Amino acid sequence: MPELLSVRDLKIEATAYPPGEPPKDITIVEGISFDLAKGKVLGLIGESGAGKSTIGLSALAYGRGGVRITGGEVKLDGTDILTLGKGGIRKIRGARVCYVAQSAAAAFNPAHKLMDQVIEASLQHRLMSREEAKKRAVYLFGVLGLPDPQSFGDRFPHQVSGGQLQRAMTAMALCPNPELIVFDEPTTALDVTTQIDVLAAIKHAIEETGTAALYITHDLAVVAQISDDIMVLRHGHMVEYGPVAQIIEAPQEEYTRALVNVRRAASSEAEDQSDTLLKIEHVTAGYSNGLTVLHDVSLHLPKGQTLAVVGESGSGKSTLARVITGLLPPREGRVVFDDKPLSSGQSSRSRDDLRRIQLIYQMADTAMNPRQTVRQIIGRPLTFYDGLRGAAKTARIKELLDQIEMGEGFIDRYPAELSGGQKQRVAIARALAAKPELILCDEPTSALDPLVAEGILDLLMRLQKESQLSYLFITHDIAIVRAIADSVAVMHRGKLVRFGPKSKVLAPPFDDYTDLLLKSVPEMELGWLERALASRKMESAGH
Repeated sequence: MPELLSVRDLKIEATAYPPGEPPKDITIVEGISFDLAKGKVLGLIGESGAGKSTIGLSALAYGRGGVRITGGEVKLDGTDILTLGKGGIRKIRGARVCYVAQSAAAAFNPAHKLMDQVIEASLQHRLMSREEAKKRAVYLFGVLGLPDPQSFGDRFPHQVSGGQLQRAMTAMALCPNPELIVFDEPTTALDVTTQIDVLAAIKHAIEETGTAALYITHDLAVVAQISDDIMVLRHGHMVEYGPVAQIIEAPQEEYTRALVNVRRAASSEAEDQSDTLLKIEHVTAGYSNGLTVLHDVSLHLPKGQTLAVVGESGSGKSTLARVITGLLPPREGRVVFDDKPLSSGQSSRSRDDLRRIQLIYQMADTAMNPRQTVRQIIGRPLTFYDGLRGAAKTARIKELLDQIEMGEGFIDRYPAELSGGQKQRVAIARALAAKPELILCDEPTSALDPLVAEGILDLLMRLQKESQLSYLFITHDIAIVRAIADSVAVMHRGKLVRFGPKSKVLAPPFDDYTDLLLKSVPEMELGWLERALASRKMESAGH
């Protein structure tokens, strides 16, 4: 089969600005070569900062955040796109090569309806009429499992969940019928049941249209279902490259074996404790548009333990976190913290109440001020809650950077100079700066590769043991639930369908929805996606 994309000896550099030193050039990707045939998928996997997204963007002749391609070739259908002028590159981007970003929330314009943005590239490149583009968009909305495909495009980005927005971005990339799509963590924000549908839709689209794809991810189980080959990267260099079966079943390099092993790891359940820190009592909540998102939810969390809240996109997980923090007052019910009812609105809570409960957001891109340095981002809660200034404040910031395994060298960098995983670690340090008793973790490791995520989870668990921290951990990753949770709450359409100790919630007999969730967790086996889809069809036929 002819090669669509051919990359040879790719070298990518950036300029670093060390504090007190002159700027210097650093190499972030070097010596990368690979071929990608039409209709094939190459998975790029590796730790945060390994160069995965940077390599993917090179297929569009693009360098993000001052990154520049300084060597090698990137040939698309025989033409080296690095030698094309700006006009030639513009003709390629959005027409022949499309990109699905990691953070849909940061990629969509909040002032425009989804349909206008999904069809924009197709119209700009005059690939189809408006009516043809809208018809294709509606078809893709249906394929990707979005609700009410005919009217979904009439919504604005803030009117849909994070998972739905990510699927809308996938539809936007597929709309122009490109030859190559760069998928940059396209299922990061999706729950496990939706992830199956999206993976199946992407795989089906590639097979039907002959589209080639670069699939960037940190989840080996996911990349095993959709890729033909896998390239493992670390520190901008290739560690291992080969067919998916070889990488998954017989990895040659120690680093690759570590990636495989950490994905298969499990943990034990902590001992039960009875001293309750947080109680949610019959909470019903919704938004100003009249939509009720939470329906009579009650649960509790003991001190020093972890409660995992799982469920599909739109089930109310993040809305529950907003109620607890006071960002969304409940219509009914109350939040009790350490035997004291909390004020329903954040503005009426004391500074100490605010300090004791912190939130780590799912999308680090939209959670930090891009004009502030890491020093300012982490330092603000230190001044606000503890009054730290000067040398004492700087020392504490450096201590927090060491805890998240970044080091003081990052202290004066801006968010744009950090990888996705590094941004999320800074967000975690900001939460820890307040010395909270409860941290609401809204998918805090979803943007991290497995080894870095494992380190962050180990850090959170260590802090929990040392300081009796409690975590309410919102996630769609059942592997994380099994590894860190003491209790589990399963939510579906705003209702609590299952709640209790992990050993009971994750053990049969299951209700239908929990059974579906557990069967939707990707396994490190070739052909798992097809078997999972077949099982779904059989169960649907049985009903």
